[in-house]
Amino acid sequence: MFRTSVCCAVLASLVTVLPVQAHHSFSAEFDIEQPVQLRGEVIRMVFTNPHSYIYLKVTTDSGEVQEWAIEGGAPNALIRRGWNRNSLPAGTLVSVLGYRSRDGEYRASGGAVTLPDGSELNASSAGIGAPPGQ
Repeated sequence: MFRTSVCCAVLASLVTVLPVQAHHSFSAEFDIEQPVQLRGEVIRMVFTNPHSYIYLKVTTDSGEVQEWAIEGGAPNALIRRGWNRNSLPAGTLVSVLGYRSRDGEYRASGGAVTLPDGSELNASSAGIGAPPGQ
């Protein structure tokens, strides 16, 4: 009995000291007042927790090439919306509607991703302060 209690106490203390990854709100990182429409070539898609990322090569009207990181939902959320790891192979031309990051980097919170055939997938990462439908 004593040994069981000690084991439970040790396990409980280990669980409470394990690192916890903090999660951010939409409005802490992205600006709802700065919608951005990007068109570019998929460099890669990373299906990982807590957010997936789509990396795009975007060429501006002036010819500048930019690499954008588009933050999307967790893989499980994207799978429920019809995504899979192979939804955006490298080289695919897409259009992404999103919201620019507050830090001015080439990052955005993703929303609608329009594929070459005109179909759309929702890449949003819902969160506090996110626009409706995000």
